[in-house]
This record gives sequence, C-alpha cells and structure tokens, in this order.
Amino acid sequence: MELKILSQNNEEKGKKKLPAQFNEAIRPDLIYRAVITLQANKRQPYGASPEAGKRASAIVSKRRRKYKTTYGIGQSRTPRKVMSHRGSRMNWVGAFAPQTVGGRRAHPPKAEKIWEIKINKKENRKAIRSALAATVNKVIVKLRGHSVPDKYPFIIDNSFENIAKTKEVRLSLESLGFKEELVRASKKAVRAGKGKARGRKYKKRKSILLVVSKDCKLEKAARNIPGINVVKVNSLNVELLAPGTSPGRATLFTEAALEKLEKEKLFM
Repeated sequence: MELKILSQNNEEKGKKKLPAQFNEAIRPDLIYRAVITLQANKRQPYGASPEAGKRASAIVSKRRRKYKTTYGIGQSRTPRKVMSHRGSRMNWVGAFAPQTVGGRRAHPPKAEKIWEIKINKKENRKAIRSALAATVNKVIVKLRGHSVPDKYPFIIDNSFENIAKTKEVRLSLESLGFKEELVRASKKAVRAGKGKARGRKYKKRKSILLVVSKDCKLEKAARNIPGINVVKVNSLNVELLAPGTSPGRATLFTEAALEKLEKEKLFM
C-alpha cells in the first residue's frame, strides 16, 4: 500500500510504500487480549489489613471459667467486643463476626492477589501489527468515531518532529483536515457512578496518535491538546493503537518513523 507524504501546509511532497507490518490481517480478538493484558499488568495490588476488625483492646474469652466470658448468662456464643465493664458485668457488642453490625468483612480483597496476565511475545507482536493495519483502514477508523479528512490515510513530513509550539501543532492539524476531530476530542462528559469521587470525574475522548522516530520537540508541544498522544515508533503498544480494545485509532506517522519501523523490523 502506497501513501502520500504531506507537509505541515497540506502540500504533497511525494509517496512512500508502507512497511510489511501493515499487511497483517485485522484480528479484533488478538487486539482485545493484548490490551486487557497491558491493563491488568498496570493494576496496583490492594487489600484490607489482615488484622482489620480484630484489633479490639479487650478480648472476650469463650472459656467457661475465665473472668471475661459469655458463659452462664444466657447469651449466644457470638464473638464480642467489650465496650466497658463494671465488676463482672460487661457492656459488649457483637462487632467482630462478619454477620454482625460493625463486624469485619468475611472475605475482604487480599493484597497478595496476583493481577498479572501473560501473553506470548509472538502473539503480542501480531496484535500490534494487526492494530497498525487497522490505523490505515479508513472505514474502521470512521467506525471508531474519528472525523478524518478525505485524503486519510497519509504520512506526515519529518518537519513535524521539530514543531515547538502547541499553537503551531494545532494549526498544522487543522490545515491537514482534522479541525472537526480536534473539536470532537475537546468535549468531555461527567462520569456516571462513584468514579467522580475518585479522581476521574470526566470522561475524555481519544483523538489522533502522532508517531515519531525519536525524542523531539513535538512530544512537549502536542501534549496539551486534548486527546492527542505522541509516541516514539519503538515504544508503540496495542493500547495506544487501539484504546479500550477498539482498533482503528486515527494515526499519523512521520516519514522517519516508518523508515525506522522498516529498517529495524520492529514487531516482526
């Protein structure tokens, strides 16, 4: 497949054939597996303290001849927590057993649980190639919800990597025909549910992925535009190419990034 190379001002500067990585068949099942694996491996273990709900200062014994005991006074043998006492009489509550009011949890989350999922290297590379193939399929990109110009897919000139101002990045993308896409990605919605109180109040949309060949000024210049990500070609992963397991993210590669992809045979 041969694509046009466009400059910042939407001028055609030549054509280039895509590397072999883009010839892979699109496999949504493989992409799904690879994304879920990445997300699972990023999870931080969490859990309750093993001693939670068991740290009462006064322990009630179940032995018949102990001083603090529930025997002989017509009470059930529910584990109890002593609140106060006067002489041999106790004021206690059943706030220890899981079924009681204020009791500990029966099966709390365990910190030792392993969230990690494994995936074969070849399978992961095939998923990345599959996601790459989906980025140059205009039908799939539009189905994902992106608003792309009629010329899409195309390659961008290496001069993009030297853009140092956010305003210039925005103007360049608008001149290439992504004005509607930038407006679409700038809208955000308030999340439904408890996530609002947990540091993720807004749901934001994913927009264009810019793939570059090396560390460059564009990485800093584009990061303040909503929905846009800039990534080095050797750091590509399935989650960037198919956020939320949905293949077909609008992606722009620089000419140098494709040359590096082909020369180093990345993900093959």
